[in-house]
Amino acid sequence: MIVPWQDINPDTLNHLLEEFASRDGTDYGAYETRLADKVAQLEIQLKQKRIVVVYSELHETVNIVPAEQFTD
Repeated sequence: MIVPWQDINPDTLNHLLEEFASRDGTDYGAYETRLADKVAQLEIQLKQKRIVVVYSELHETVNIVPAEQFTD
């Protein structure tokens, strides 16, 4: 289920974006990027609807995925 990012408490959303941005294997290119910059990039992608926040009732987890990979 897609969770509208606008409905998420701003602090909670920031923590979610920080956790996602700091995961192992997340590749931002050849140059090291500060966590705050990564979070800002993710916020832009949320606003552009390129990524979405999804909740899995089965696994009781929240994740961020590319919008084209998620279908209702």
